Formats: sequence, structure tokens, C-alpha cells
Amino acid sequence: MVTTRDAKPDAHDITCRQAVALMEAHLAECEGCAEHLRQIRITVAVTGRIREEDLAPAVRDDLMDLYRRWRRDRPAS
Repeated sequence: MVTTRDAKPDAHDITCRQAVALMEAHLAECEGCAEHLRQIRITVAVTGRIREEDLAPAVRDDLMDLYRRWRRDRPAS
């Protein structure tokens, strides 16, 4: 596996184009992953337009609490 930009690929590495082609082929066949990707795209599009002042203070507090709990409860890497 290539770990730096300067490292040379070996016989087990694939190019970015090959990886993208594999992902696209998988998404064409896997409804679950295609739906998940669709939801991520919607989330990115929507959250990219939300400003802090668009949220009611209680909603902002709830979201911050949810985020803090997620950070606290996720496994250490």
C-alpha cells in the first residue's frame, strides 16, 4: 500500500481511476450503498446552506449536545 505521495506503487496497488471505477460499479449494483450516498449528498447540500442564525437556540443546543455525545461515545482510534 502506498503511504506517501513519493512512494512507488507495488503490484497490489490500484490507481485512483480503478478505485473510482470499482466504487461506481458497486453503487450501480448495491441499492443500500446508493441510497446512503444519496442521503450524504442531500445532507451536504442542505447543511452547506444552514447558517447559525437560521437555527433556533434550542435546536442549536440540541445539535451541539448530540455532537458532544457522539464525540465522547465513539471508540478511540
